[in-house]
Amino acid sequence: MISRRGFLGLLGGTGLVVAGCGAGGGLTAEVSGEVLTSALPLPRPFTVPLPVPATARPVRPGRYEVVQRAAKVEIVPGTATEVWGYDGTFPGPTFDLRRGNRTVVRVRNELPVPTSTHLHGGVNPPDSDGYPTDLVVARGRGFRPPPGAHSHSGAGDMSQWTIHPGAKDYVYPLDQPAATLWYHDHRMDFTAPQVWRGLAGFLLVRDDEDDALPLPKGERDIPLMICDRAFEEDGSFRYPSLDPSLLVKPGVREAYMEGVEGDVILVNGAPWPVLEVDAARYRLRLLNASNARRYRLALTPGGRFVQVGGDQGLLAAPVGHDAITVAPGERFDVVVDFSAHPVGTEVTLVNTLGTGPARNVMRFRVARRVRDDSAVPDRLGRVDPLDRSAAVATRVFDFRRTGQGGGGSWTINGRPYRPGVPLARPRLGTVELWRFTGDFHHPVHVHLARFQVLSRNGRPPAPTDAGWKDTVDVRPYEVVDTLVRFEGYRGRYMMHCHTLEHEDMAMMADFDVV
Repeated sequence: MISRRGFLGLLGGTGLVVAGCGAGGGLTAEVSGEVLTSALPLPRPFTVPLPVPATARPVRPGRYEVVQRAAKVEIVPGTATEVWGYDGTFPGPTFDLRRGNRTVVRVRNELPVPTSTHLHGGVNPPDSDGYPTDLVVARGRGFRPPPGAHSHSGAGDMSQWTIHPGAKDYVYPLDQPAATLWYHDHRMDFTAPQVWRGLAGFLLVRDDEDDALPLPKGERDIPLMICDRAFEEDGSFRYPSLDPSLLVKPGVREAYMEGVEGDVILVNGAPWPVLEVDAARYRLRLLNASNARRYRLALTPGGRFVQVGGDQGLLAAPVGHDAITVAPGERFDVVVDFSAHPVGTEVTLVNTLGTGPARNVMRFRVARRVRDDSAVPDRLGRVDPLDRSAAVATRVFDFRRTGQGGGGSWTINGRPYRPGVPLARPRLGTVELWRFTGDFHHPVHVHLARFQVLSRNGRPPAPTDAGWKDTVDVRPYEVVDTLVRFEGYRGRYMMHCHTLEHEDMAMMADFDVV
């Protein structure tokens, strides 16, 4: 971790002002939020089977329909929890799609709140990107923007809002390589509580290049959505306020300004689940769908992760890890070989950044010996490395808390978010060097574009930075240089911190691709 003076030096002549201590003062702490404790007695870990979300079925070729609705589900055994889910499930159905097969997903809203669905990692036209003021409102319900005193973004002008009564068609061209994407709610000022209540799911893009590799397939190719929640005594989700406008209240807002963490770890919507596995290789698609919690994942009593893909698809070559740190929004596509363990072995996926119940994630039980013809080849996908000379422009984006106490705000370059006010206008088909800096843990997500991490604090990127990414973990007082490629579409897109409470408190910015 560099010093504050070193951080100032790396910023150079950018003209940015570095504020004082980061939120909570914990500049080197690995945690990134405040923990909510459940009032409900917690279940014993590793007793609930791992659920696998249902695969979405088209209503006709190339067209799907999902309904956002409330439903009662059993997350903690013996209790009912109301979720807001796509088709009433948490996670929502998994869309398993092919590259180049243009897909239309009609999202119908039957919830008491507006929604906006963002396909995280998708290369989509701007009107299907899930812009936070492009809302779907249930029929029969009106919409009025939150008053200025309760909106962290200040988007009280109706001219900034687009309202779709009842439903909206999202168009996904899928002109992008195979990758593990995910979709989630992206409503202005309310993303955090609405994702917390269940509005998230997987979308997998497949292609011939990925299919041709001898990686594990079928039942041994498993998406794992990892997130945390807290529960009230009656089984409902606990959150500091399911109406985040109340977070402006002194004390409440300050306490959870860093982000919200729960004390129950869920995988595919189940608490500390268990999966019976063959003594064979498995492809695990790891997604951190938490609001704020970071995970450092490891296997005990032993084992390695062989990373074959990242946010935006296959790596050029496999990378081995003893542990992987995953920030909110990041995906890691890994192969784990359970044949190294005797039948009957229990292998636990742990979070070494967690304490107490949050240290465990899930467990694998090695059940039987089988024939396994899968393998991890030395070469995977085509990833043409970029270098600094490819950049036609350099821009600096500083993610920082400004102000103190209940009046503090999360900002980019000192500005709280204002819809329609771009901080950059990159040209389609070009590469720019974007430098991300910050005062706290800020997982930075860039819509539409993909990027390669060039350096951290002037040194080579981490092994976990390999391949094309759309989300990067920027640690306190860290300087992360990325080479961002703008492909696909012209129009209005955005970047933001993927700690969802930071996003809701105005840590977003528009950019226009021209």
